[in-house]
Amino acid sequence: MGWKTLDEIEMRGRVVLVRVDINVPMENGQVSDATRIEKIVPTVRDILAKGGKPVLLAHFGRPKGKVVPEMSLAPLLPELEKALGVPVRFAEDCIGGPAKRAVQAMAAGEVLLLENTRFHEGEEKNDAQLAASMAALGEVYVNDAFSAAHRAHASTEGIAHILPAAAGRLMQAELKALEAALGLPLRPVVAVVGGAKVSTKLDLLGNLVARVDHLVIGGGMANTFLVAQGIDVGRSLAERDMADTARAIIARAADKGCAIHLPVDVVVARAFAEGAPSEVLPANACPADAMILDAGPKTVAEISRTFEACRTLIWNGPLGAFEIAPFDAATTAAAQKAAELTRAGKLVSVAGGGDTVSALHKAGVADDFSYVSTAGGAFLEWMEGKELPGVAALMR
Repeated sequence: MGWKTLDEIEMRGRVVLVRVDINVPMENGQVSDATRIEKIVPTVRDILAKGGKPVLLAHFGRPKGKVVPEMSLAPLLPELEKALGVPVRFAEDCIGGPAKRAVQAMAAGEVLLLENTRFHEGEEKNDAQLAASMAALGEVYVNDAFSAAHRAHASTEGIAHILPAAAGRLMQAELKALEAALGLPLRPVVAVVGGAKVSTKLDLLGNLVARVDHLVIGGGMANTFLVAQGIDVGRSLAERDMADTARAIIARAADKGCAIHLPVDVVVARAFAEGAPSEVLPANACPADAMILDAGPKTVAEISRTFEACRTLIWNGPLGAFEIAPFDAATTAAAQKAAELTRAGKLVSVAGGGDTVSALHKAGVADDFSYVSTAGGAFLEWMEGKELPGVAALMR
């Protein structure tokens, strides 16, 4: 562990700049899902308990370096105060006079939220001058935004090179979970990778076959692999031009001793619609006028046996078109099996990615996994084996 935690930095009486991700969904000017706000509570409360003065840095939306009133962080104040249970002040800029005056006016036990960092063009360019202007407001830097750690921005990477830096509690939990899953995992390791396209997950698949013992491929991606084996998938979503790539991945997996698991039976339908008539067929028997929309029960049974034989699970992407019943059955059944093994202490399960999180919640098991990451791009890039700038900047 090459990064410091909150327990290793003196904070009493010091202004602590905390990079958080509170880019929450809004409806009619109100926060419609406060999950990301709730996730930062342990870090902010710990800083307060240690006598520090938390100053929050965050982005909201994509203003592209311009002041866009509709993307101000000000409407988040009521929800922040509700979650933190302390007064939260607001500064109309994240640098300069307004920010400096707001920091100087902070009383003990208060939190300050600075305006959207992306109102400055230099934020996404990781401009050194902007990072220095932000750093001038505080004495300690804490990054608690793993979900933005794959971006080398002024507030996620630049400041960490200027001030004493540490990981917040959410970042700390995320990094520990990921280390347990791919760094030094309990073996055997199984990865579930689903989703629509092989082309968007080439780096991911290439990294995983060299690091896991079993790779379960689902969703539209599985159809591409079936095509690569000469199987007709009818009208199913598949990247037929990626067949050679799929065969290369299969060959690399064989070379690395990684067993690839594809559907042995599938659920097919003529229409992608709620409650559409469907049937279960062998994976090589999809009618020309039908679409494969989910994995079948024999496939789920094979996946369950693989889970039982493994000690660590990493999951990114659903096994079928889980948004619409009955094509959510395989994803739900496999998720429930993973949850059962996790509850029994037989499996370390780490999942992440937007669709994955939604699928686990739909299956009612999100709280039963060892760790569920809400970070989309950062989680995926970590699975791809890429260095995350926001994390690397803490390693010093």
